[in-house]
Amino acid sequence: MLDDTTRALVKATVPTLATHGEALTRHFYQRLFTHHPMLKEVFNQGHQHTGSQQQALAAAVLAYAQHIDEPSALQPALLHIAHKHVSLGIRPEHYPLVGQQLLAAMRDVMGDEAATPELLAAWAAAYGQLAEVLIDQERTLYAQAAQQPGGWTGARSMRVRRKAAQGEAICSFELVPTDGGPLPLYRPGQYVSVSQWVPDWGLQQWRQYSLVGAPGGDCLQIGVKREAKAPHSGCPMGQVSTALHARVQEGDVLAVTAPAGDFVLHEDRHTPLLLLSGGVGITPMMSMLAHLAAQRSPRELHFWHACQSPRHQAFAAEMQAHLAHLSNAHWRVAFEADAPAEPWALAGRLNVGDLPKSLWAKVDVYLCGPLGFMAAQREALLAAGLPSERLHQESFGGR
Repeated sequence: MLDDTTRALVKATVPTLATHGEALTRHFYQRLFTHHPMLKEVFNQGHQHTGSQQQALAAAVLAYAQHIDEPSALQPALLHIAHKHVSLGIRPEHYPLVGQQLLAAMRDVMGDEAATPELLAAWAAAYGQLAEVLIDQERTLYAQAAQQPGGWTGARSMRVRRKAAQGEAICSFELVPTDGGPLPLYRPGQYVSVSQWVPDWGLQQWRQYSLVGAPGGDCLQIGVKREAKAPHSGCPMGQVSTALHARVQEGDVLAVTAPAGDFVLHEDRHTPLLLLSGGVGITPMMSMLAHLAAQRSPRELHFWHACQSPRHQAFAAEMQAHLAHLSNAHWRVAFEADAPAEPWALAGRLNVGDLPKSLWAKVDVYLCGPLGFMAAQREALLAAGLPSERLHQESFGGR
Protein backbone atom coordinates (compact mmCIF):
# COMPACT_ATOMS: atom_id res chain seq x y z
CA MET A 1 0.00 0.00 0.00
CA LEU A 2 1.14 3.52 -0.72
CA ASP A 3 1.54 5.86 2.26
CA ASP A 4 -0.44 9.07 2.68
CA THR A 5 2.42 11.31 1.57
CA THR A 6 2.94 9.34 -1.64
CA ARG A 7 -0.76 9.38 -2.51
CA ALA A 8 -1.01 13.11 -1.78
CA LEU A 9 1.93 13.85 -4.10
CA VAL A 10 0.42 11.76 -6.91
CA LYS A 11 -2.98 13.43 -6.52
CA ALA A 12 -1.31 16.84 -6.65
CA THR A 13 -0.33 16.15 -10.26
CA VAL A 14 -3.95 15.73 -11.43
CA PRO A 15 -4.33 19.35 -12.71
CA THR A 16 -1.07 19.08 -14.63
CA LEU A 17 -2.02 15.73 -16.13
CA ALA A 18 -5.45 17.05 -17.10
CA THR A 19 -3.85 19.96 -18.98
CA HIS A 20 -0.58 18.52 -20.27
CA GLY A 21 -1.19 14.77 -20.24
CA GLU A 22 -0.94 14.32 -24.00
CA ALA A 23 2.27 16.32 -24.22
CA LEU A 24 3.65 14.04 -21.52
CA THR A 25 2.64 10.82 -23.24
CA ARG A 26 3.87 11.99 -26.66
CA HIS A 27 7.27 12.68 -25.14
CA PHE A 28 7.15 9.39 -23.25
CA TYR A 29 6.65 7.36 -26.43
CA GLN A 30 9.44 9.28 -28.19
CA ARG A 31 11.81 8.45 -25.37
CA LEU A 32 10.63 4.85 -25.14
CA PHE A 33 11.15 4.10 -28.83
CA THR A 34 14.49 5.93 -28.89
CA HIS A 35 15.89 3.96 -25.97
CA HIS A 36 14.09 0.66 -26.71
CA PRO A 37 13.29 0.52 -30.45
CA MET A 38 12.32 -3.15 -30.24
CA LEU A 39 9.16 -2.06 -28.42
CA LYS A 40 7.88 -0.48 -31.65
CA GLU A 41 6.78 -4.00 -32.58
CA VAL A 42 4.61 -4.20 -29.47
CA PHE A 43 2.86 -0.84 -29.84
CA ASN A 44 0.45 -0.13 -32.72
CA GLN A 45 2.38 2.32 -34.90
CA GLY A 46 -0.76 3.36 -36.77
CA HIS A 47 -2.25 4.55 -33.50
CA GLN A 48 1.04 6.29 -32.74
CA HIS A 49 0.75 8.33 -35.93
CA THR A 50 -2.87 9.35 -35.33
CA GLY A 51 -2.21 10.17 -31.67
CA SER A 52 -4.93 7.86 -30.37
CA GLN A 53 -2.44 5.80 -28.35
CA GLN A 54 -1.01 8.92 -26.70
CA GLN A 55 -4.53 10.10 -25.88
CA ALA A 56 -5.47 6.74 -24.39
CA LEU A 57 -2.36 6.61 -22.21
CA ALA A 58 -2.85 10.20 -21.05
CA ALA A 59 -6.41 9.35 -19.99
CA ALA A 60 -5.21 6.21 -18.20
CA VAL A 61 -2.45 8.03 -16.29
CA LEU A 62 -4.90 10.76 -15.27
CA ALA A 63 -7.48 8.18 -14.13
CA TYR A 64 -4.86 6.38 -12.05
CA ALA A 65 -3.86 9.63 -10.32
CA GLN A 66 -7.50 10.53 -9.69
CA HIS A 67 -8.23 7.11 -8.16
CA ILE A 68 -4.98 6.61 -6.28
CA ASP A 69 -6.93 6.45 -2.99
CA GLU A 70 -9.29 3.81 -4.38
CA PRO A 71 -7.45 1.93 -7.18
CA SER A 72 -9.97 -0.92 -7.03
CA ALA A 73 -12.34 1.35 -8.99
CA LEU A 74 -10.05 0.85 -11.97
CA GLN A 75 -10.14 -2.94 -11.80
CA PRO A 76 -12.35 -3.44 -14.90
CA ALA A 77 -10.06 -1.18 -16.94
CA LEU A 78 -6.95 -2.93 -15.62
CA LEU A 79 -8.36 -6.35 -16.53
CA HIS A 80 -9.03 -5.08 -20.05
CA ILE A 81 -5.42 -3.85 -20.29
CA ALA A 82 -4.08 -7.15 -18.91
CA HIS A 83 -5.91 -9.14 -21.60
CA LYS A 84 -4.49 -6.86 -24.30
CA HIS A 85 -0.99 -7.18 -22.84
CA VAL A 86 -1.24 -10.98 -22.84
CA SER A 87 -2.34 -10.95 -26.46
CA LEU A 88 0.77 -8.91 -27.30
CA GLY A 89 3.24 -10.92 -25.25
CA ILE A 90 3.97 -8.26 -22.63
CA ARG A 91 6.16 -9.75 -19.88
CA PRO A 92 7.31 -8.54 -16.41
CA GLU A 93 10.68 -7.42 -17.77
CA HIS A 94 8.98 -4.81 -19.96
CA TYR A 95 7.56 -2.86 -17.01
CA PRO A 96 10.83 -1.37 -15.68
CA LEU A 97 11.67 -0.11 -19.18
CA VAL A 98 8.33 1.68 -19.44
CA GLY A 99 8.50 3.03 -15.89
CA GLN A 100 11.96 4.48 -16.36
CA GLN A 101 10.94 6.40 -19.47
CA LEU A 102 7.63 7.56 -17.97
CA LEU A 103 9.43 9.15 -15.01
CA ALA A 104 12.02 10.71 -17.32
CA ALA A 105 9.23 12.14 -19.48
CA MET A 106 7.59 13.65 -16.40
CA ARG A 107 10.85 15.33 -15.48
CA ASP A 108 11.38 16.65 -19.02
CA VAL A 109 7.83 17.95 -19.54
CA MET A 110 7.11 19.27 -16.04
CA GLY A 111 10.59 20.70 -15.42
CA ASP A 112 12.84 20.33 -12.42
CA GLU A 113 10.89 22.81 -10.31
CA ALA A 114 7.64 20.85 -10.51
CA ALA A 115 9.08 17.35 -10.95
CA THR A 116 10.91 17.32 -7.63
CA PRO A 117 12.78 14.24 -6.43
CA GLU A 118 9.96 13.67 -3.94
CA LEU A 119 7.30 13.79 -6.65
CA LEU A 120 9.22 11.44 -8.94
CA ALA A 121 9.77 9.04 -6.05
CA ALA A 122 6.03 9.08 -5.33
CA TRP A 123 5.21 8.32 -8.96
CA ALA A 124 7.86 5.58 -9.02
CA ALA A 125 6.12 3.94 -6.06
CA ALA A 126 2.68 4.40 -7.64
CA TYR A 127 3.86 2.97 -10.96
CA GLY A 128 5.46 0.05 -9.13
CA GLN A 129 2.15 -0.73 -7.42
CA LEU A 130 0.28 -0.56 -10.73
CA ALA A 131 2.87 -2.78 -12.42
CA GLU A 132 2.52 -5.40 -9.69
CA VAL A 133 -1.25 -5.52 -10.17
CA LEU A 134 -0.97 -5.92 -13.93
CA ILE A 135 1.86 -8.46 -13.73
CA ASP A 136 -0.16 -10.59 -11.31
CA GLN A 137 -3.23 -10.47 -13.54
CA GLU A 138 -1.21 -11.26 -16.63
CA ARG A 139 0.57 -14.14 -14.92
CA THR A 140 -2.85 -15.66 -14.16
CA LEU A 141 -4.07 -15.14 -17.73
CA TYR A 142 -0.91 -16.65 -19.22
CA ALA A 143 -1.28 -19.69 -16.97
CA GLN A 144 -4.94 -20.12 -17.89
CA ALA A 145 -4.10 -19.88 -21.60
CA ALA A 146 -1.29 -22.42 -21.37
CA GLN A 147 -2.87 -24.97 -19.04
CA GLN A 148 -6.23 -25.50 -20.72
CA PRO A 149 -6.53 -28.28 -23.33
CA GLY A 150 -5.26 -26.98 -26.65
CA GLY A 151 -3.89 -23.82 -25.05
CA TRP A 152 -0.55 -22.09 -25.52
CA THR A 153 1.39 -18.90 -24.82
CA GLY A 154 3.44 -16.84 -27.22
CA ALA A 155 3.01 -17.27 -30.97
CA ARG A 156 1.62 -20.44 -32.54
CA SER A 157 1.86 -21.18 -36.26
CA MET A 158 -1.53 -21.32 -37.95
CA ARG A 159 -2.26 -22.20 -41.57
CA VAL A 160 -4.98 -20.35 -43.49
CA ARG A 161 -7.38 -23.14 -44.42
CA ARG A 162 -9.94 -20.89 -46.06
CA LYS A 163 -10.16 -17.22 -46.96
CA ALA A 164 -13.55 -15.79 -47.96
CA ALA A 165 -14.95 -12.36 -48.75
CA GLN A 166 -17.67 -11.20 -46.37
CA GLY A 167 -19.16 -8.22 -48.13
CA GLU A 168 -17.03 -5.55 -49.75
CA ALA A 169 -14.75 -4.68 -46.83
CA ILE A 170 -14.36 -7.80 -44.67
CA CYS A 171 -12.56 -11.10 -45.20
CA SER A 172 -12.80 -14.13 -42.97
CA PHE A 173 -9.86 -16.46 -42.38
CA GLU A 174 -10.13 -20.00 -41.04
CA LEU A 175 -6.93 -20.81 -39.14
CA VAL A 176 -5.76 -24.32 -38.19
CA PRO A 177 -2.64 -25.21 -36.16
CA THR A 178 0.30 -26.40 -38.23
CA ASP A 179 1.23 -28.75 -35.38
CA GLY A 180 -2.06 -30.62 -35.79
CA GLY A 181 -2.88 -30.14 -32.11
CA PRO A 182 -6.24 -29.25 -30.56
CA LEU A 183 -7.64 -25.77 -30.06
CA PRO A 184 -8.76 -24.23 -26.76
CA LEU A 185 -12.36 -23.52 -25.76
CA TYR A 186 -12.27 -19.73 -25.91
CA ARG A 187 -15.12 -17.55 -24.62
CA PRO A 188 -17.55 -16.09 -27.17
CA GLY A 189 -16.45 -12.51 -27.89
CA GLN A 190 -12.70 -13.01 -27.46
CA TYR A 191 -9.99 -12.23 -30.01
CA VAL A 192 -6.57 -13.43 -31.14
CA SER A 193 -3.56 -11.38 -32.23
CA VAL A 194 -2.06 -11.91 -35.68
CA SER A 195 1.40 -10.76 -36.75
CA GLN A 196 2.38 -9.28 -40.11
CA TRP A 197 5.52 -7.64 -41.49
CA VAL A 198 4.90 -4.00 -42.50
CA PRO A 199 7.49 -3.04 -45.14
CA ASP A 200 6.73 0.71 -44.95
CA TRP A 201 7.73 0.71 -41.29
CA GLY A 202 10.30 -2.08 -41.37
CA LEU A 203 8.50 -3.64 -38.40
CA GLN A 204 6.57 -6.70 -37.38
CA GLN A 205 3.18 -5.61 -36.07
CA TRP A 206 0.50 -7.40 -34.04
CA ARG A 207 -3.20 -6.70 -34.43
CA GLN A 208 -6.23 -8.11 -32.64
CA TYR A 209 -9.11 -9.71 -34.56
CA SER A 210 -12.29 -11.09 -33.05
CA LEU A 211 -13.09 -14.77 -33.33
CA VAL A 212 -16.23 -15.34 -35.35
CA GLY A 213 -17.30 -18.95 -34.85
CA ALA A 214 -18.55 -20.86 -31.83
CA PRO A 215 -15.97 -22.35 -29.45
CA GLY A 216 -15.26 -26.03 -29.91
CA GLY A 217 -14.77 -26.00 -33.69
CA ASP A 218 -11.83 -27.36 -35.66
CA CYS A 219 -10.46 -23.90 -36.57
CA LEU A 220 -10.13 -20.35 -35.30
CA GLN A 221 -12.06 -18.08 -37.64
CA ILE A 222 -11.40 -14.34 -37.63
CA GLY A 223 -13.01 -11.44 -39.48
CA VAL A 224 -10.74 -8.69 -40.83
CA LYS A 225 -11.92 -5.33 -42.17
CA ARG A 226 -9.67 -3.65 -44.72
CA GLU A 227 -9.09 -0.21 -43.23
CA ALA A 228 -8.80 2.95 -45.33
CA LYS A 229 -6.03 5.51 -45.11
CA ALA A 230 -6.25 8.05 -42.32
CA PRO A 231 -7.63 11.39 -43.59
CA HIS A 232 -4.84 13.32 -41.86
CA SER A 233 -1.17 13.01 -40.97
CA GLY A 234 -0.34 11.12 -44.17
CA CYS A 235 -0.19 7.86 -42.26
CA PRO A 236 -1.65 4.85 -44.06
CA MET A 237 -3.80 3.09 -41.47
CA GLY A 238 -4.76 -0.52 -41.76
CA GLN A 239 -1.30 -1.72 -42.79
CA VAL A 240 -1.86 -5.15 -41.28
CA SER A 241 -5.45 -5.56 -42.43
CA THR A 242 -4.47 -4.51 -45.95
CA ALA A 243 -1.68 -7.08 -45.97
CA LEU A 244 -4.05 -9.81 -44.81
CA HIS A 245 -6.56 -8.91 -47.54
CA ALA A 246 -4.09 -8.43 -50.35
CA ARG A 247 -1.17 -10.77 -49.69
CA VAL A 248 -2.22 -13.62 -47.42
CA GLN A 249 -3.67 -16.58 -49.28
CA GLU A 250 -5.00 -20.02 -48.43
CA GLY A 251 -2.11 -22.24 -47.35
CA ASP A 252 -0.06 -19.37 -45.90
CA VAL A 253 1.13 -19.60 -42.29
CA LEU A 254 0.53 -16.86 -39.72
CA ALA A 255 1.81 -16.29 -36.18
CA VAL A 256 -1.18 -16.20 -33.83
CA THR A 257 -1.52 -15.70 -30.06
CA ALA A 258 -3.96 -17.54 -27.80
CA PRO A 259 -7.52 -16.20 -27.41
CA ALA A 260 -7.86 -13.31 -24.97
CA GLY A 261 -10.24 -10.48 -24.13
CA ASP A 262 -12.81 -9.54 -21.50
CA PHE A 263 -15.66 -8.57 -23.83
CA VAL A 264 -17.37 -11.93 -23.49
CA LEU A 265 -20.84 -13.40 -23.30
CA HIS A 266 -21.91 -13.87 -19.68
CA GLU A 267 -23.14 -17.45 -19.66
CA ASP A 268 -23.98 -17.44 -15.95
CA ARG A 269 -27.09 -15.37 -16.70
CA HIS A 270 -30.48 -16.15 -18.23
CA THR A 271 -31.36 -12.54 -19.00
CA PRO A 272 -32.63 -11.36 -22.40
CA LEU A 273 -29.89 -10.22 -24.78
CA LEU A 274 -29.42 -7.36 -27.21
CA LEU A 275 -26.40 -7.90 -29.48
CA LEU A 276 -25.95 -4.44 -31.02
CA SER A 277 -23.24 -3.89 -33.62
CA GLY A 278 -22.12 -1.60 -36.39
CA GLY A 279 -19.82 -2.48 -39.30
CA VAL A 280 -17.01 -4.86 -38.39
CA GLY A 281 -18.33 -4.84 -34.81
CA ILE A 282 -20.46 -7.76 -35.95
CA THR A 283 -17.48 -10.13 -35.61
CA PRO A 284 -17.59 -10.79 -31.83
CA MET A 285 -21.40 -10.83 -32.02
CA MET A 286 -21.19 -13.64 -34.56
CA SER A 287 -19.22 -15.72 -32.08
CA MET A 288 -21.82 -15.08 -29.39
CA LEU A 289 -24.64 -15.84 -31.82
CA ALA A 290 -22.97 -19.03 -33.07
CA HIS A 291 -22.48 -20.22 -29.50
CA LEU A 292 -26.08 -19.51 -28.53
CA ALA A 293 -27.27 -21.36 -31.64
CA ALA A 294 -25.03 -24.35 -30.92
CA GLN A 295 -26.47 -24.49 -27.39
CA ARG A 296 -30.04 -24.03 -28.69
CA SER A 297 -30.34 -21.31 -26.08
CA PRO A 298 -33.87 -20.41 -24.92
CA ARG A 299 -32.79 -16.86 -23.96
CA GLU A 300 -34.70 -14.04 -25.60
CA LEU A 301 -32.34 -12.57 -28.17
CA HIS A 302 -32.47 -9.34 -30.16
CA PHE A 303 -29.74 -9.27 -32.81
CA TRP A 304 -29.38 -5.77 -34.28
CA HIS A 305 -26.76 -4.72 -36.80
CA ALA A 306 -26.03 -1.55 -38.80
CA CYS A 307 -24.06 -1.41 -42.05
CA GLN A 308 -23.65 0.75 -45.14
CA SER A 309 -25.54 -1.34 -47.68
CA PRO A 310 -26.36 -4.96 -48.57
CA ARG A 311 -23.00 -5.06 -50.38
CA HIS A 312 -21.27 -4.38 -47.09
CA GLN A 313 -23.26 -6.81 -44.94
CA ALA A 314 -20.89 -9.45 -43.58
CA PHE A 315 -21.76 -12.99 -42.54
CA ALA A 316 -25.35 -12.58 -43.75
CA ALA A 317 -25.92 -16.26 -44.56
CA GLU A 318 -24.23 -17.49 -41.39
CA MET A 319 -26.26 -15.06 -39.27
CA GLN A 320 -29.58 -16.29 -40.64
CA ALA A 321 -28.52 -19.93 -40.28
CA HIS A 322 -27.68 -19.41 -36.61
CA LEU A 323 -30.87 -17.48 -35.92
CA ALA A 324 -32.90 -20.35 -37.40
CA HIS A 325 -31.74 -22.53 -34.49
CA LEU A 326 -33.00 -20.11 -31.84
CA SER A 327 -36.66 -20.26 -30.89
CA ASN A 328 -36.78 -16.86 -29.19
CA ALA A 329 -34.66 -14.71 -31.53
CA HIS A 330 -35.58 -11.41 -33.17
CA TRP A 331 -33.36 -9.55 -35.59
CA ARG A 332 -33.03 -6.48 -37.74
CA VAL A 333 -30.36 -4.97 -39.97
CA ALA A 334 -30.27 -1.22 -40.65
CA PHE A 335 -28.83 -0.06 -43.98
CA GLU A 336 -27.65 3.45 -44.75
CA ALA A 337 -28.49 2.84 -48.41
CA ASP A 338 -30.35 0.34 -50.60
CA ALA A 339 -32.24 -1.42 -47.81
CA PRO A 340 -33.87 -4.59 -49.19
CA ALA A 341 -37.62 -5.14 -48.96
CA GLU A 342 -37.44 -7.64 -46.12
CA PRO A 343 -39.29 -7.64 -42.78
CA TRP A 344 -35.98 -7.66 -40.92
CA ALA A 345 -34.44 -4.78 -42.94
CA LEU A 346 -34.53 -1.14 -41.90
CA ALA A 347 -33.63 1.94 -43.93
CA GLY A 348 -31.62 4.42 -41.90
CA ARG A 349 -30.34 4.04 -38.36
CA LEU A 350 -31.08 1.73 -35.48
CA ASN A 351 -33.21 3.20 -32.72
CA VAL A 352 -32.83 1.50 -29.35
CA GLY A 353 -36.15 3.05 -28.38
CA ASP A 354 -37.74 0.35 -30.53
CA LEU A 355 -36.68 -2.30 -28.03
CA PRO A 356 -39.71 -3.59 -26.08
CA LYS A 357 -40.07 -1.51 -22.92
CA SER A 358 -40.54 -4.65 -20.82
CA LEU A 359 -36.88 -5.53 -21.44
CA TRP A 360 -35.14 -2.40 -20.16
CA ALA A 361 -34.87 -3.51 -16.53
CA LYS A 362 -33.41 -6.93 -17.32
CA VAL A 363 -31.75 -6.97 -20.73
CA ASP A 364 -27.96 -7.38 -21.11
CA VAL A 365 -26.64 -5.29 -24.01
CA TYR A 366 -23.45 -6.12 -25.89
CA LEU A 367 -22.28 -3.18 -27.99
CA CYS A 368 -19.47 -3.17 -30.53
CA GLY A 369 -18.50 -1.08 -33.54
CA PRO A 370 -16.79 2.15 -34.62
CA LEU A 371 -16.30 4.80 -31.95
CA GLY A 372 -18.95 7.20 -33.29
CA PHE A 373 -21.56 4.45 -33.54
CA MET A 374 -20.80 3.24 -30.03
CA ALA A 375 -20.90 6.71 -28.48
CA ALA A 376 -24.32 7.42 -29.98
CA GLN A 377 -25.76 4.04 -29.01
CA ARG A 378 -24.33 4.18 -25.50
CA GLU A 379 -25.85 7.62 -24.93
CA ALA A 380 -29.21 6.43 -26.22
CA LEU A 381 -29.17 3.24 -24.14
CA LEU A 382 -28.33 4.99 -20.87
CA ALA A 383 -30.81 7.80 -21.59
CA ALA A 384 -33.50 5.17 -22.10
CA GLY A 385 -32.82 3.82 -18.62
CA LEU A 386 -30.49 0.87 -19.19
CA PRO A 387 -28.48 0.24 -15.99
CA SER A 388 -24.81 0.85 -16.79
CA GLU A 389 -23.79 -2.51 -15.32
CA ARG A 390 -25.85 -4.22 -18.02
CA LEU A 391 -23.97 -2.51 -20.84
CA HIS A 392 -20.93 -4.43 -22.11
CA GLN A 393 -18.90 -2.83 -24.88
CA GLU A 394 -15.86 -3.15 -27.13
CA SER A 395 -14.60 -0.56 -29.62
CA PHE A 396 -12.65 -1.18 -32.81
CA GLY A 397 -10.12 1.17 -34.41
CA GLY A 398 -7.88 1.10 -37.45
CA ARG A 399 -5.81 -2.04 -37.81
